[in-house]
Amino acid sequence: MATWSGAAVVFDLDGVLIDADAIYERHWRRWADAHGIDLGSILAIHHGRPSVETMRMVAPYLDVETEAARFNEALEADPDDSGIRAYAGAHNVVAALHDARWAIATSAPRSTALSRLSALGIAVPRVVVTIDDVPAGKPAPDPYLAAAAALGVAPDRCLVVEDAPAGIASSRAAGAYVLAVATTHPPERLGDADGISRSLGDLDVSVDASGVTVRWPDIRDAG
Repeated sequence: MATWSGAAVVFDLDGVLIDADAIYERHWRRWADAHGIDLGSILAIHHGRPSVETMRMVAPYLDVETEAARFNEALEADPDDSGIRAYAGAHNVVAALHDARWAIATSAPRSTALSRLSALGIAVPRVVVTIDDVPAGKPAPDPYLAAAAALGVAPDRCLVVEDAPAGIASSRAAGAYVLAVATTHPPERLGDADGISRSLGDLDVSVDASGVTVRWPDIRDAG
């Protein structure tokens, strides 16, 4: 078992605690069809990134700020949340953490993040950093630097749980230890993380007066 000990844990949301792929794919398909863009090129990179950054990568010739604002408005207004589910282990992992010891840092808008947590009955931590709160989203370090600052701990005392290369880059740039879960990308795409677990359900979390300890069977240790 691999082991990390420190002060706090910061989770990405979509792809880590929540599976919202069906909703994102539906909206990205509509946007791609409207602009004649290959959907596959979007789905390969959108995880962990703000929508504006994904659009900038696949269609830099568009007014991506306006397009992203419209995209996010449509996403937030979508009444069909039937495709959202909590990943196995999500409720148990956050229940094992004290409120002051964990946070969420997501590329989603705040209203979307909070409504999804509420719908799935996942506890909302004291610190939730969204794309609305930072000058630059992932892969920039801003979301994880902001989360650590709000928790009152140094970034290098934080464990970040991520699922995507952009989020891994963000958390490493912030100076955190990065544990990737192989939920949206195969392990070979997650090689820049410090550790790789198959799922949240494999994590063993304990809290005591000295801080937080997380243990997991690391995919790379298994060969």
